[in-house]
Amino acid sequence: MKTVESPTYYFATKKYDLSFPRLAEDIDADVVVIGGGFSGINTALELAEKGITNIVVLEGKYLGYGGTGRNGGQVMAGIGHDLDKVKRHVGPQGLEVIFKISNLGAGIIAERVKKYDINADLCHGYGYLAYNSRQEKTLRAWLQEFKSVDPNEDIELLTGADVHKVVGSPVYKAALKHMGGGHVHSLNLLLGEAKALTSWGGRIFEHSPAVQVTYGDRVTVRTPGGTVRAQKLLWACDSFLANMEPYIYKKTINTYAYQLMTEPLTDELIERISPIRGAFSDISPVINYYRVTRENRLLFGSATRYIEYTPSDLEAWNRTLMVEVFPYLDKVRIDLAWGGPMACSANLFPQIGTLPDRKNVFYVQGYSGFGVTPSHIVCKVLAEGMSEGSARYDLMASIPHVDIIGKDKFRNLWLTAGKVWNQAQGYFNGRAP
Repeated sequence: MKTVESPTYYFATKKYDLSFPRLAEDIDADVVVIGGGFSGINTALELAEKGITNIVVLEGKYLGYGGTGRNGGQVMAGIGHDLDKVKRHVGPQGLEVIFKISNLGAGIIAERVKKYDINADLCHGYGYLAYNSRQEKTLRAWLQEFKSVDPNEDIELLTGADVHKVVGSPVYKAALKHMGGGHVHSLNLLLGEAKALTSWGGRIFEHSPAVQVTYGDRVTVRTPGGTVRAQKLLWACDSFLANMEPYIYKKTINTYAYQLMTEPLTDELIERISPIRGAFSDISPVINYYRVTRENRLLFGSATRYIEYTPSDLEAWNRTLMVEVFPYLDKVRIDLAWGGPMACSANLFPQIGTLPDRKNVFYVQGYSGFGVTPSHIVCKVLAEGMSEGSARYDLMASIPHVDIIGKDKFRNLWLTAGKVWNQAQGYFNGRAP
């Protein structure tokens, strides 16, 4: 039986043999980052490229232990689940700014891979999938939105039998093929970005958890083996914050997603699954997502639809969902199955900002299940705020972050209520199946 803590595909196939020492002395820095996932490493790299190179990243376990090493690897457009949820806080003009930057993530990743020669299996080709006519209508609206941002975007809507030109499943009525999106080996991407950070002079310490943080004009972070004193601090722990900073901890709640990895499949079977060898997700409030890999495997993931719980056997649970989409994979062997937490915000939109009265203490969290691509957008904006400042940082930081009362005691109850509510809303906004 495979459980949440089972080995992941990413660690089984990583191409960078990187390891970093424990912090074993007292050091000074301009910026100290707590958290060695996409958020921490990306923000640090963005700052280093701006000339702020005296940066220290502290990771409690090892790089990619958290969500960065436990996701689907989808490179998709957008930042939050539904931009209309933040419209009343930023206004029409602010929403337009956020919408324009929401499609930058794939380009940032591609540029990063090229600039630093990162071996991350970046592949182009994404499909947003509709089960019915209401969802097809939503995809038609998305097509117009994509085209309004970039008329030359390589994107088209396929319906009926044409859907099989991108994905070989009988369950979909329409597909929005977006060649600007795709998929990536997220752990290799992270490790390549970490290597790039060290080339700028950034220092990374693994197995160095923060055990005490003291705020002031200079922030001091104590670990079991040493301390870091810095002008600025970034909390970048997301779903692994564990109440180390209560102010931001109460603004998200953890849910879980689960993935499986098949055995290597034949070229013919991969061609049937996806002629474009792409990545896919439906547009339901709780999505199925999947992609093919360089090794001719299928990575398939999802989360529970209505009731929040952890399946006792992740392989069996995920296999059922996979076979619903691809009935001809019912006899395929499953080699790996794993899961991991995702920090969700109340509005399902990423959170950035500073602590009250602590303008040198920043935070980023709450990707709500969409972290691979949005983290590259959000952290670029965050680095602007941590350095020279920018209007778009001020805009994103101005969005209120609601406290989730009783998030630990009533976690399953709040998440179940949230899932039911979002599924119900889906019938009115064209997202429910």
